[in-house]
Amino acid sequence: MPPRIPTEADFAELSSTMPIATHMPSPPESTTAFLVLFHGLGDYEPPFAGFAKNTNLPGVAAISVRGTAPLPAYIISSPEPRHFHWGDDLKIDPDTGDVDDDPGFERAAQLVMDKVIKGFLMEKLGWETRDIMLFGFGQGGSLALGLASRLRSAPAVVDVTEGDEALQQQKKKDTYFKGVVSIGGPLPMSMVSTSSAREKSLTAAFLLQLDEDQADAVKNEFKNVTAIRWKRKDIGMPQDMEEVLPMMKFFADRLKADLDAEEAAEP
Repeated sequence: MPPRIPTEADFAELSSTMPIATHMPSPPESTTAFLVLFHGLGDYEPPFAGFAKNTNLPGVAAISVRGTAPLPAYIISSPEPRHFHWGDDLKIDPDTGDVDDDPGFERAAQLVMDKVIKGFLMEKLGWETRDIMLFGFGQGGSLALGLASRLRSAPAVVDVTEGDEALQQQKKKDTYFKGVVSIGGPLPMSMVSTSSAREKSLTAAFLLQLDEDQADAVKNEFKNVTAIRWKRKDIGMPQDMEEVLPMMKFFADRLKADLDAEEAAEP
Protein backbone atom coordinates (compact mmCIF):
# COMPACT_ATOMS: atom_id res chain seq x y z
CA MET A 1 0.00 0.00 0.00
CA PRO A 2 1.16 3.58 -0.51
CA PRO A 3 2.66 5.08 2.65
CA ARG A 4 0.56 7.48 4.68
CA ILE A 5 1.33 10.17 7.25
CA PRO A 6 0.63 9.22 10.89
CA THR A 7 -2.13 11.08 12.70
CA GLU A 8 -2.43 12.00 16.38
CA ALA A 9 -4.81 9.06 16.73
CA ASP A 10 -2.17 6.74 15.24
CA PHE A 11 0.45 7.96 17.71
CA ALA A 12 -1.99 7.65 20.61
CA GLU A 13 -2.64 4.02 19.69
CA LEU A 14 1.09 3.28 19.51
CA SER A 15 1.74 5.09 22.79
CA SER A 16 -0.74 2.82 24.56
CA THR A 17 1.61 -0.13 23.99
CA MET A 18 5.01 1.59 23.72
CA PRO A 19 5.53 4.96 25.48
CA ILE A 20 6.74 7.54 22.95
CA ALA A 21 7.17 11.26 22.39
CA THR A 22 6.90 12.63 18.87
CA HIS A 23 7.72 15.57 16.65
CA MET A 24 6.20 16.15 13.21
CA PRO A 25 7.59 18.36 10.45
CA SER A 26 5.60 21.38 9.32
CA PRO A 27 3.40 20.72 7.55
CA PRO A 28 2.97 17.03 8.51
CA GLU A 29 2.15 16.29 4.86
CA SER A 30 5.80 17.03 4.02
CA THR A 31 6.91 13.82 5.77
CA THR A 32 9.25 11.72 3.63
CA ALA A 33 11.25 9.91 6.32
CA PHE A 34 11.24 8.93 9.99
CA LEU A 35 13.79 9.28 12.77
CA VAL A 36 13.45 6.81 15.66
CA LEU A 37 15.37 7.96 18.75
CA PHE A 38 16.68 5.96 21.71
CA HIS A 39 17.77 7.78 24.87
CA GLY A 40 20.72 6.83 27.04
CA LEU A 41 20.90 4.87 30.29
CA GLY A 42 18.77 6.47 33.00
CA ASP A 43 16.94 8.93 30.75
CA TYR A 44 13.48 8.96 29.15
CA GLU A 45 11.83 9.91 25.88
CA PRO A 46 10.71 13.61 25.98
CA PRO A 47 14.19 15.21 25.84
CA PHE A 48 15.03 13.32 22.66
CA ALA A 49 11.81 14.38 20.98
CA GLY A 50 12.97 17.89 21.90
CA PHE A 51 16.33 17.18 20.28
CA ALA A 52 14.54 16.13 17.08
CA LYS A 53 12.48 19.32 17.20
CA ASN A 54 15.61 21.45 17.62
CA THR A 55 17.45 19.77 14.74
CA ASN A 56 14.35 20.37 12.60
CA LEU A 57 15.27 17.97 9.80
CA PRO A 58 13.10 18.80 6.76
CA GLY A 59 10.38 16.27 6.07
CA VAL A 60 11.39 14.03 8.99
CA ALA A 61 8.86 12.79 11.55
CA ALA A 62 10.49 11.78 14.85
CA ILE A 63 9.48 9.09 17.31
CA SER A 64 11.40 9.04 20.60
CA VAL A 65 10.91 5.74 22.42
CA ARG A 66 11.07 5.10 26.17
CA GLY A 67 13.52 2.49 27.45
CA THR A 68 11.94 -0.89 28.03
CA ALA A 69 12.92 -1.29 31.70
CA PRO A 70 13.03 1.13 34.67
CA LEU A 71 16.29 1.57 36.53
CA PRO A 72 16.29 -0.23 39.89
CA ALA A 73 15.42 1.96 42.86
CA TYR A 74 18.80 1.35 44.50
CA ILE A 75 20.57 3.15 41.63
CA ILE A 76 18.53 6.35 41.56
CA SER A 77 17.55 8.80 44.28
CA SER A 78 14.69 10.46 42.41
CA PRO A 79 11.18 9.04 42.98
CA GLU A 80 10.03 10.31 39.59
CA PRO A 81 9.54 7.64 36.87
CA ARG A 82 11.97 9.18 34.42
CA HIS A 83 14.86 6.73 34.47
CA PHE A 84 14.88 3.81 32.04
CA HIS A 85 17.30 1.53 30.22
CA TRP A 86 17.32 -0.85 27.25
CA GLY A 87 19.14 -3.90 28.58
CA ASP A 88 17.81 -7.36 29.38
CA ASP A 89 19.75 -6.94 32.61
CA LEU A 90 21.74 -4.22 34.34
CA LYS A 91 25.28 -5.41 35.00
CA ILE A 92 27.59 -3.21 37.05
CA ASP A 93 31.28 -3.93 37.66
CA PRO A 94 31.64 -3.99 41.48
CA ASP A 95 35.22 -2.72 41.26
CA THR A 96 34.82 0.17 38.81
CA GLY A 97 31.11 0.90 39.00
CA ASP A 98 30.95 0.81 35.20
CA VAL A 99 27.82 -0.52 33.51
CA ASP A 100 28.25 -3.41 31.04
CA ASP A 101 28.05 -2.09 27.47
CA ASP A 102 26.32 -5.26 26.29
CA PRO A 103 23.72 -6.46 28.82
CA GLY A 104 21.71 -8.12 26.05
CA PHE A 105 19.05 -6.25 24.10
CA GLU A 106 16.63 -9.03 23.12
CA ARG A 107 13.55 -7.62 24.84
CA ALA A 108 14.14 -4.06 23.63
CA ALA A 109 14.96 -5.18 20.08
CA GLN A 110 11.82 -7.29 19.81
CA LEU A 111 9.54 -4.58 21.21
CA VAL A 112 10.99 -1.81 19.03
CA MET A 113 10.92 -3.89 15.86
CA ASP A 114 7.50 -5.46 16.47
CA LYS A 115 5.67 -2.43 17.85
CA VAL A 116 7.34 0.63 16.31
CA ILE A 117 9.15 -0.31 13.11
CA LYS A 118 7.29 -3.30 11.69
CA GLY A 119 3.90 -3.05 13.37
CA PHE A 120 3.48 0.74 13.17
CA LEU A 121 5.65 2.30 10.47
CA MET A 122 5.68 -0.58 7.99
CA GLU A 123 2.47 -2.58 8.39
CA LYS A 124 0.10 0.13 9.63
CA LEU A 125 1.46 3.09 7.66
CA GLY A 126 3.10 1.40 4.66
CA TRP A 127 6.68 2.75 4.93
CA GLU A 128 9.88 0.76 4.29
CA THR A 129 12.92 0.29 6.52
CA ARG A 130 14.94 2.41 4.14
CA ASP A 131 12.62 5.33 4.96
CA ILE A 132 13.74 5.12 8.59
CA MET A 133 16.81 6.52 10.35
CA LEU A 134 17.87 5.49 13.86
CA PHE A 135 19.53 7.74 16.44
CA GLY A 136 20.78 6.69 19.85
CA PHE A 137 22.83 8.04 22.73
CA GLY A 138 24.99 5.80 24.91
CA GLN A 139 23.14 2.56 25.54
CA GLY A 140 20.48 3.75 23.09
CA GLY A 141 23.18 4.13 20.45
CA SER A 142 24.20 0.53 21.02
CA LEU A 143 20.61 -0.58 20.51
CA ALA A 144 20.38 1.48 17.30
CA LEU A 145 23.54 -0.09 15.87
CA GLY A 146 22.40 -3.54 16.94
CA LEU A 147 19.04 -3.15 15.23
CA ALA A 148 20.74 -2.05 12.01
CA SER A 149 23.18 -4.94 12.21
CA ARG A 150 20.47 -7.49 12.83
CA LEU A 151 18.20 -6.22 10.05
CA ARG A 152 20.60 -7.37 7.32
CA SER A 153 19.77 -11.01 8.12
CA ALA A 154 16.06 -10.50 8.83
CA PRO A 155 14.49 -11.68 5.53
CA ALA A 156 14.43 -15.34 4.63
CA VAL A 157 16.91 -16.47 2.03
CA VAL A 158 15.57 -15.81 -1.45
CA ASP A 159 15.26 -18.81 -3.75
CA VAL A 160 17.16 -17.79 -6.88
CA THR A 161 14.92 -20.10 -8.91
CA GLU A 162 11.86 -18.03 -8.03
CA GLY A 163 12.33 -15.89 -11.12
CA ASP A 164 10.60 -12.99 -9.40
CA GLU A 165 13.17 -10.22 -9.59
CA ALA A 166 10.82 -7.66 -8.03
CA LEU A 167 10.35 -9.86 -4.96
CA GLN A 168 14.08 -10.33 -4.59
CA GLN A 169 14.68 -6.59 -4.85
CA GLN A 170 12.01 -5.88 -2.23
CA LYS A 171 13.54 -8.37 0.18
CA LYS A 172 16.91 -6.68 -0.25
CA LYS A 173 15.33 -3.29 0.47
CA ASP A 174 14.06 -4.63 3.79
CA THR A 175 17.61 -5.39 4.99
CA TYR A 176 18.79 -1.85 5.73
CA PHE A 177 17.75 1.46 7.23
CA LYS A 178 18.29 4.89 5.69
CA GLY A 179 20.98 5.53 8.31
CA VAL A 180 22.00 5.06 11.94
CA VAL A 181 23.73 7.47 14.35
CA SER A 182 25.32 6.42 17.63
CA ILE A 183 26.78 8.87 20.13
CA GLY A 184 29.04 6.94 22.48
CA GLY A 185 27.28 3.60 22.08
CA PRO A 186 29.39 0.68 20.79
CA LEU A 187 27.97 -2.10 18.64
CA PRO A 188 26.75 -4.90 20.97
CA MET A 189 28.22 -8.16 19.72
CA SER A 190 25.24 -10.01 21.19
CA MET A 191 23.24 -8.52 18.29
CA VAL A 192 25.71 -9.52 15.57
CA SER A 193 25.07 -12.71 13.64
CA THR A 194 27.60 -15.49 14.18
CA SER A 195 27.19 -16.71 10.59
CA SER A 196 30.52 -16.75 8.80
CA ALA A 197 28.67 -16.04 5.54
CA ARG A 198 27.06 -12.80 6.74
CA GLU A 199 27.41 -9.77 4.49
CA LYS A 200 28.12 -6.28 5.78
CA SER A 201 25.12 -4.11 6.55
CA LEU A 202 24.08 -1.60 3.88
CA THR A 203 22.84 0.84 6.54
CA ALA A 204 25.07 3.93 6.53
CA ALA A 205 26.48 4.40 10.05
CA PHE A 206 27.68 7.61 11.73
CA LEU A 207 29.65 7.25 14.96
CA LEU A 208 30.47 9.93 17.50
CA GLN A 209 32.87 9.56 20.43
CA LEU A 210 33.65 5.87 19.95
CA ASP A 211 37.24 4.79 20.47
CA GLU A 212 39.28 3.23 17.68
CA ASP A 213 38.55 -0.38 18.63
CA GLN A 214 34.82 0.31 18.94
CA ALA A 215 34.75 2.06 15.56
CA ASP A 216 36.67 -0.81 13.95
CA ALA A 217 34.10 -3.28 15.29
CA VAL A 218 31.37 -1.34 13.47
CA LYS A 219 33.45 -1.13 10.28
CA ASN A 220 33.77 -4.92 10.35
CA GLU A 221 29.97 -5.22 10.11
CA PHE A 222 28.87 -2.14 8.10
CA LYS A 223 29.96 -1.09 4.59
CA ASN A 224 29.55 2.68 4.98
CA VAL A 225 30.90 4.04 8.29
CA THR A 226 31.92 7.55 9.32
CA ALA A 227 33.57 7.97 12.73
CA ILE A 228 34.13 11.36 14.35
CA ARG A 229 35.92 12.26 17.59
CA TRP A 230 35.35 15.66 19.14
CA LYS A 231 38.09 17.68 20.80
CA ARG A 232 36.61 16.97 24.22
CA LYS A 233 36.92 13.41 25.47
CA ASP A 234 33.68 13.00 27.39
CA ILE A 235 30.54 11.52 25.86
CA GLY A 236 27.57 13.84 25.62
CA MET A 237 25.15 15.42 23.21
CA PRO A 238 26.61 17.98 20.76
CA GLN A 239 27.27 21.31 22.49
CA ASP A 240 28.25 23.70 19.71
CA MET A 241 28.22 24.17 15.96
CA GLU A 242 31.58 22.44 15.48
CA GLU A 243 30.25 19.30 17.15
CA VAL A 244 26.82 19.25 15.55
CA LEU A 245 27.75 20.07 11.93
CA PRO A 246 29.21 16.66 10.96
CA MET A 247 26.09 14.92 12.24
CA MET A 248 23.78 17.34 10.43
CA LYS A 249 25.75 16.77 7.22
CA PHE A 250 25.26 13.02 7.64
CA PHE A 251 21.52 13.48 8.08
CA ALA A 252 21.35 15.77 5.03
CA ASP A 253 23.33 13.32 2.90
CA ARG A 254 21.09 10.42 3.90
CA LEU A 255 17.91 12.35 3.22
CA LYS A 256 18.98 13.20 -0.32
CA ALA A 257 20.74 9.89 -1.05
CA ASP A 258 19.62 7.87 -4.07
CA LEU A 259 19.13 4.56 -2.28
CA ASP A 260 18.17 2.73 -5.47
CA ALA A 261 21.51 3.74 -7.00
CA GLU A 262 23.39 2.73 -3.84
CA GLU A 263 21.63 -0.62 -3.81
CA ALA A 264 22.26 -1.22 -7.52
CA ALA A 265 25.96 -0.60 -6.97
CA GLU A 266 26.13 -3.52 -4.54
CA PRO A 267 27.12 -6.91 -5.96
